[in-house]
Amino acid sequence: MRQPDIEIYLKDADVDHKAIAAWLGTALGSCSDWVQKGQTYKCKAGSVPVTWLPKAVGKWNSLFLDSDQTPWEDDIACARAAFAALNVEVRCAPGTWVEEEGEESADRWIRISADGEEEITWKTA
Repeated sequence: MRQPDIEIYLKDADVDHKAIAAWLGTALGSCSDWVQKGQTYKCKAGSVPVTWLPKAVGKWNSLFLDSDQTPWEDDIACARAAFAALNVEVRCAPGTWVEEEGEESADRWIRISADGEEEITWKTA
């Protein structure tokens, strides 16, 4: 089942909203100019609303695509594509998390890096 939106986290190495815009422009369609509000950057890639939040969790940047109209079925597919395009470590939830699942499953994440793909425990709170 296609997720209603996508959120991935990219390690704060050599990636910024400009690199993200170049990748999303190729994947989704050209990006509008970024509009900065506080620490958050927003644009549209094709018809998809995009939010970029630097250092959302420590040294991790959040990329949120507020649409189910992307080429990726879920967060993991998007994370794989981001790693392939940007060569930076990416983390995402293994599926759509709902509050009823409890805190334990909220700490389950997929890590995609040069080491491969693995499930990890990542305490973000």
